Amino acid sequence: MENAVDTVTLKVFRYRPETAPEPEYETFEVPYQEDWMVLDALNHVKDEMDGSLSYRWSCRMGVCGSCGMTVNGEPVLTCATYIEDLLPGPIRIDPLRGFPVIRDLVGDLGDFMAKLPRVKPWIIRKEEEPLDAGETLQTPEEVGAFRQYSMCINCMLCYAACPIYEMEPDFIGPAAIALAQRYNLDSRDHGADERMDVLSRKHGVWDCTFVGECSVVCPKDVDPAGAIQRYKVTATMDWFRSLLRPGRSG
Repeated sequence: MENAVDTVTLKVFRYRPETAPEPEYETFEVPYQEDWMVLDALNHVKDEMDGSLSYRWSCRMGVCGSCGMTVNGEPVLTCATYIEDLLPGPIRIDPLRGFPVIRDLVGDLGDFMAKLPRVKPWIIRKEEEPLDAGETLQTPEEVGAFRQYSMCINCMLCYAACPIYEMEPDFIGPAAIALAQRYNLDSRDHGADERMDVLSRKHGVWDCTFVGECSVVCPKDVDPAGAIQRYKVTATMDWFRSLLRPGRSG
């Protein structure tokens, strides 16, 4: 369907602490082009109208995850959100919810970066194989067990959509838990118990009330809500086993 518009109005969140202590919205009229994403419109503003506008982006292909913002109230990748789908506008663009704003549309992701190592998102081995033993091969079925959770691009849309993270900033969060599950399900990994010690305790999986918005907004269908619920089942079973075997910590 043709849209009889020549321009589109953007209402962009601006925060420049060196000149204005309080954030405000600034309006820009940008040309409408049928194949433009929201990121293209922001790039037009920065290149042609106001070079001081600050935001993150890199690949423009939905791979790097850096261009996540809140568009008309929804956390999205701006490189994958068509202007055409948001007409007639205005289109409101905010930083992702739940993260302190550094400047304009740039949020401080330091909290996530500090939490991520706690879940040990890497392969842990009880004993390392000698190099001359060759590769540790996996079957397609073994790869398929964790592949979905390996697709996370750390875009932080799930954190912005999570009402628990906004109310309880100490919650370790959906992406970190999904990445922990990715390694728990890897046949080469032996670190599930170490991760369980972190995620079964306070501010781990039990903080989640299963609203499910994290999975709704995920651009890669990682399903962090599903990962969290699987973790709850595993934690419950682990607790029951600890009752039957008192010598085992749980």
